[in-house]
Amino acid sequence: MQPIRGFIQRPLAVVVVFLLAALTTASAGGEKDKKGHDTDSPVATNGQPFPWNKMRLPETITPLHYDLLIHPNLTSLDFTGTAKIQVEVLQQTSAIVLHSKNLQLAKAVLLEGDQRSLLQILEYPPYEQVALVSKRPLAAGRLYMVLVEFAANLSESFHGFYNSAYRSSDGEVRVLASTQFEPTYARAAFPCFDEPAFKANFSITIRREAKHITLSNMPKVKTVELGGGLLEDHFDMSVKMSTYLVAFIVSDFLSVSKKSQNGVEISVYAIPEKIDQADFALDAAVRLLDFYEDYFDIPYPLPKHAVNLRHCLCFCIGSTDLAALPDFQAGAMENWGLTTYRESALLFDPKKSSASNKLGITMVIAHELAHQWFGNLVTMQWWNDLWLNEGFAKFMEFVSVNITNPELQVEDYFLGKCFEAMEVDALSSSHPVSTQVENPAQILEMFDDVSYDKGACILNMLRDFLTPEAFKIGIIRYLRRYSYQNTRNTHLWDSLTNICQSDGLDEGRLQGDGFCSGSKAHSGASKWFMKDELNVKEIMDTWTLQEGFPLISVAVRGREVRLHQERYLRSDDPSQDSGFLWQVPLTYITSNSNTVHRFLLNTKTDVLYLPEEVEWIKFNVDMSGYYIVHYEGAGWDSLINLLQKNHTALSSNDRASLINNAFQLVSIGKLPLDKALDLSLYLQMETEIMPVTQGLGELVSLYKLMEKRDMEDVENQMKGYIVNLFRTLIDQQEWSDEGTMSQRMLRSYLLMFACVRGYQPCVQKAQQLFQRWKESDGNMSLPSDVSMAIYSIGAQTLEGWDFLFEKYRQSLITSVKGQIKSALTISPLPHKLKWIMEQSLEGDVLKTQDLPLVVIYVSKNPKGYKHAWDFLRANWHSLVKKFELGSSSIANMVIGVTNQYSTREMLLEVKAFFESLKENGAQLRCVQQAVESIEENIRWMDKNVPLLKAWLERQGRTVTGA
Repeated sequence: MQPIRGFIQRPLAVVVVFLLAALTTASAGGEKDKKGHDTDSPVATNGQPFPWNKMRLPETITPLHYDLLIHPNLTSLDFTGTAKIQVEVLQQTSAIVLHSKNLQLAKAVLLEGDQRSLLQILEYPPYEQVALVSKRPLAAGRLYMVLVEFAANLSESFHGFYNSAYRSSDGEVRVLASTQFEPTYARAAFPCFDEPAFKANFSITIRREAKHITLSNMPKVKTVELGGGLLEDHFDMSVKMSTYLVAFIVSDFLSVSKKSQNGVEISVYAIPEKIDQADFALDAAVRLLDFYEDYFDIPYPLPKHAVNLRHCLCFCIGSTDLAALPDFQAGAMENWGLTTYRESALLFDPKKSSASNKLGITMVIAHELAHQWFGNLVTMQWWNDLWLNEGFAKFMEFVSVNITNPELQVEDYFLGKCFEAMEVDALSSSHPVSTQVENPAQILEMFDDVSYDKGACILNMLRDFLTPEAFKIGIIRYLRRYSYQNTRNTHLWDSLTNICQSDGLDEGRLQGDGFCSGSKAHSGASKWFMKDELNVKEIMDTWTLQEGFPLISVAVRGREVRLHQERYLRSDDPSQDSGFLWQVPLTYITSNSNTVHRFLLNTKTDVLYLPEEVEWIKFNVDMSGYYIVHYEGAGWDSLINLLQKNHTALSSNDRASLINNAFQLVSIGKLPLDKALDLSLYLQMETEIMPVTQGLGELVSLYKLMEKRDMEDVENQMKGYIVNLFRTLIDQQEWSDEGTMSQRMLRSYLLMFACVRGYQPCVQKAQQLFQRWKESDGNMSLPSDVSMAIYSIGAQTLEGWDFLFEKYRQSLITSVKGQIKSALTISPLPHKLKWIMEQSLEGDVLKTQDLPLVVIYVSKNPKGYKHAWDFLRANWHSLVKKFELGSSSIANMVIGVTNQYSTREMLLEVKAFFESLKENGAQLRCVQQAVESIEENIRWMDKNVPLLKAWLERQGRTVTGA
């Protein structure tokens, strides 16, 4: 599943690190012990004892096959169904315990040969469980069939089997129904064993009206006419998979299709009026699927025709569908064979969509298709190891797109993912990549930057550590060993250990001077090669079983380099950073050698020796490692001097990482603010996207803190410094769509920043273009990469805002609607900012799925941040009802609205509000993160504002003197 974040084009003033929430659910049904088990026997809704008292299902019974019949009514917005489940009894029992949420279970029958017997239905809503109780014990080793009839309303949220709607160009409201089951919502659509380890095969049948089509994981094998205008679509039996990957859609979608090189039929579905925007996604999906089949050396594992699915890797022709949904809370979902997406994450107009739209759509498709192997073919045993799914899929986005679409220059953006993860991981409320979870709310909190971005970053570090060739052999071994099975952390580490020893599943081994030859001469600096065998598990457990990341301090004395590691932590409690130790694969270059040297730091302190003295040393080459570096003594001065004299001596990623590390060190008092600001001076010579955007991000965040205080003088000084720093680069930008991907993305960022900051040459150009566009009634073609800046200037006036909103209503181009909506939130008109939030909650003209982003954007607006906070508080219960506690949407709003507050008054106000919610929000992890962020902002401002004022005054005098 792909959260709503990443490469969606946003103004820098509203860039937010999106975090996912966690909720500890309120106890129900009796007192609980520390593991969340009832100490009293739970009681079913009918007053009888419930035969199970744990959140996790018993392992006495396992499902083998589901035969599902689903009949939705898109007029009454409800559905009925039957589930015929074949189960195997592993231990004798009288109760079949499985999941059910908000389903009305009419009848349950046990089928054994010709015998039919009614099962008693006991429901226990606190655990979302039902028990089907037999009058006689079910014998171990026997197979049984269970038939359950059920009914429910289509969900009004974005989970389970939910209703969706869109308005056609002639004003007709058309209804459809779709599913979103990850992580624990399949139980809201049919009774099931809704845990990832209970894999089974699924045969799905869906009834519909003739005006609709149906889609599911597998190809349709037949359609039966039932009479009365009803049709019944039967889908082929699926491969063995987890319940959260089941999917079905009833809609009026149209499709476009192509075949991959290996004969896999790929189709993209969308509403009829937007199907002409599906071609780009289709071409991208074809390229990416071909890449993955070649890279993993395992054909796409869903068959086009029925075969023996339980015992093969399905070396046969397959098919896959991608569907753009009008209403979708997440960014995308990897349902096996039917991946689902927001329209903005799949639909692309070559004339209207921007460079960032192209990059973002390609990356999302790459993520979901990678899941067809990592997550679907091989699935984590339990949600504590979600990162095995999501970290891998995030990592493979970059590996795949770098090959399939080199023109997108995706390698420029990977380190940004690591910076985002570190923002979360630097807080005491962070969690290990692999964290024990039990209930649905705890599971939801795992879908955060730690599982996705940190997971990807430590995999990238491991790949660099082992070499790409050895890493590839290991992950192919992992996929082959555990196809159609469930895994834990240790299974991956075992597959990446002893790479050169074949286990019979390897197609080949590295030869020649590769990783396995043993003939390669290793330098003395390559300390991690000193042992014959590497213990991958021992190394990687330090990165997955403890939270946080290391700060490496470097002290150079002649040829001697002294190293020290500690936890990087933004906290005023020093006890929280003790006891942490990582095995850190260090890399470094020096003034005398561009060769990447390597050193495995597995102790608190260590020393390495250089062959000769150097002017400077740079660790964490290209930010390949998940750690930051502090250079003691004259170390930072040497690097700042290098940047000012010859910045291209370091790669753009190395320059971006120095900017990031310097400002992170200011936050914990390791580096004075004026030193980091001195480093930023070199940016007036910078032209590459990552250092520029990283520099902008660090500097803009400083004045954003001041916008919410009465500090107008220093705020304006800071804004002026930033504009002057990048003035030459801004002036060089053309208002066009020309150039490489990185040049186009950089243009979008710079012109958006300059216009919003009131840089007059930018504002005047944008005003001219907006006026011409308005006079053409929106028919004039605008360069897509700069449209956002133009719309944002247009939205500054009431007349311009109203015109833009009308164009938003009329447009069928998803990317254009997204740009206009964002521009509307940057307006200085308070009544419009409040109105757009209210309309987004209502969900008629503005989709409710977009409400979290709207609220966050308004909160970054100096004219709107108070309204966003008021809106969040006033509508909290409505928001929770729609998006659910623990969801990323709730977390994004909590963090996004509060993370730029820096006063004790707002800290007390935020604390008081969330404490008043009690079990309806007080324990959310995102609340802890919000409070920590405000406390850190207060400490930063108290310590650094006087330093910032003095530094800016010195700069002003220098400029005046010049």
